[in-house]
Amino acid sequence: MSSGLCEGRVVIVTGAGRGIGREYALMLAQHGARVIVNDLGAARDGTPGQDELQPAESVVQEIRARGGEAIANLESCSDWQAAGRMVQQAVDTFGRLDAVVNNAGILRDRMLTNMTEAEWDAVINVHLKGSFAPMHPAAAYWKGRHTDGHTEQAARIVNTTSVSGLFGNVGQTNYGAAKAGIAAMTVIAARELRRYDVTVNAISPHAHTRMTDGLRPLTEAEQAQRDPRWIAPVVVWLVSRDSSAVTGRIIEVGGGMLGITEGWRPGPQVDQMDDPRAIGPVLTELVSKAHPNVGMSGKPADI
Repeated sequence: MSSGLCEGRVVIVTGAGRGIGREYALMLAQHGARVIVNDLGAARDGTPGQDELQPAESVVQEIRARGGEAIANLESCSDWQAAGRMVQQAVDTFGRLDAVVNNAGILRDRMLTNMTEAEWDAVINVHLKGSFAPMHPAAAYWKGRHTDGHTEQAARIVNTTSVSGLFGNVGQTNYGAAKAGIAAMTVIAARELRRYDVTVNAISPHAHTRMTDGLRPLTEAEQAQRDPRWIAPVVVWLVSRDSSAVTGRIIEVGGGMLGITEGWRPGPQVDQMDDPRAIGPVLTELVSKAHPNVGMSGKPADI
């Protein structure tokens, strides 16, 4: 296992048993990181998996076979107490924690009129709470170290958002709401934690994994461009000490591109009004002057 950007760094990666998370764990270890591979081993919709060997354990075996250091964590990242134990496991095993990469996720797509409460709750729980729950004890740990005099920690949090949350995708009100929440949480956490030498960014990946299987057919060229291997290098760099100048950003990567997604910003405006009859024409004119919303392609959409 060669040394590299993340030599000696201790990194938690959630949902690291398959897909993008697995690529993260393997490349982080390749570049010298010691990895806590978290994966509950669930199916795509979050129900219990049927694998004889837990996916997290399989990834740990791969890393160790290549000469790297890794341990498995099989608990749910959305469980408040379990997330705390995961952070403590990293500190107890490797003596420290340098980064958390929140990648775990499930899908339960359904049109708004047909979505059940359970489908809403499950997706919000795994994505949104499952990102905040590991961030909380990790941030408390880094705050404590900073108070104790470790002011140059170069600690990192990397979250996972989606164009579904940033731009909107039909049939994914639960998933899109969670991913939009993660984007906002990333910006806020970056502002709060910068004082402790912690950066917080989010990846918006375009990758073909079991999460996207069956959403739409991909050409051979699209499949090559959406290989998870294109996402991992960005995460490895964000986890490294070299990325200290970048925080509070949403980075879109994969599908042949790498870029920064810009967030909400004020548009056309006038002085406030108190007559609802007069507001209609003015608001309609403001909407006509505003930039249109974009769709999943990043280009202007009808709505």
